[in-house]
Amino acid sequence: MQWDVFCRVIDNYGDIGVCWRLAADLGARGQAVRLWVDDPSALAWMAPEGAPNVRWAPWPGDDSAPEPADVVIEAFGCDPPASFVQRMAARATPPWWINLEYLSAEGYVQRSHGLRSPQLSGPGRGLEKWFFYPGFTAATGGLLREAGLLQARQRFDRVAWLRSRGIAPQPGEQVLSLFCYEDAPVASLLKALAGRPALLLRTPGAAARAWQAAGGDAACPPGVRSLELTWLPQTEFDHLLWACDLNFVRGEDSFVRAQWAGAPFVWQIYPQQDRAHAAKLQAFLDLFLQGADAALTRSLPPLWQAWNGLAQGPLVLPDHPSWAAQALRWRTLLLAQPDLGSQLIGFVAGKR
Repeated sequence: MQWDVFCRVIDNYGDIGVCWRLAADLGARGQAVRLWVDDPSALAWMAPEGAPNVRWAPWPGDDSAPEPADVVIEAFGCDPPASFVQRMAARATPPWWINLEYLSAEGYVQRSHGLRSPQLSGPGRGLEKWFFYPGFTAATGGLLREAGLLQARQRFDRVAWLRSRGIAPQPGEQVLSLFCYEDAPVASLLKALAGRPALLLRTPGAAARAWQAAGGDAACPPGVRSLELTWLPQTEFDHLLWACDLNFVRGEDSFVRAQWAGAPFVWQIYPQQDRAHAAKLQAFLDLFLQGADAALTRSLPPLWQAWNGLAQGPLVLPDHPSWAAQALRWRTLLLAQPDLGSQLIGFVAGKR
């Protein structure tokens, strides 16, 4: 099938990150994808080699709407141009119109996934839009997961990858990645690392600014080293997460990739003015910690809440092996569910 994916880049590259992974995954499954994006600049480092069956194009103007494809995906409710929607409505066989929503573990996701929204007015009058929700349970659209991802993870040589990037952990060092927003309490993280040998691999952009705001290398306690990385293509970013003992991630794309890495992770959720992100954070923790031991159930929520500015007090990093075991157990549960790409294809094919 032919697919149109619309993406508006708001900030922090999360929008384009998810949309490119989706487009590349659909392309790898034999679909033909056009990615319409209003700011493609991040693709220069995020996907420098492109992807089979995928091409990106600048966001179409109202006077130059192209012929719509078989399936039209608007990512995160970004609203395709009105002239494009008019062409969708004018087709003898309208395309399937899907709103790919934000990822959440909240209960409404299961209730809302797959619902139909008839368009009663506007340029798309007479069309139907379908809501597709990624998620963590069998009643949702699942998570982006490429075919062969876990096999590649199992073959991954951590030592060789780190060496290829000039990184040499010292004996006994815990290797951490830092991918966060600018307001992350990095100074508190450095205090939490005091007394435990660690190598902190820092990403550029917002994380670099957060690092400088915390005092930079001069603020590192004895035994803690840091190294700033360059911008990484998505596949190499996955390798970074695979190479680390603990990953600090943010937003949606890196959050999902940390779960596929199968290592302990701390999530900085995208903040919302009405503090709705607090409920979203807790909803995921409630799922993730099901079946965990009592020590992890007590220690992980305060850490995540403090990292997200939702609780006062110092960061305390759990030091018991059950965290790593729970990350692997959680990944096994997710692997039992169909992935998002195959569910999208099946959703459309089942309704044609």
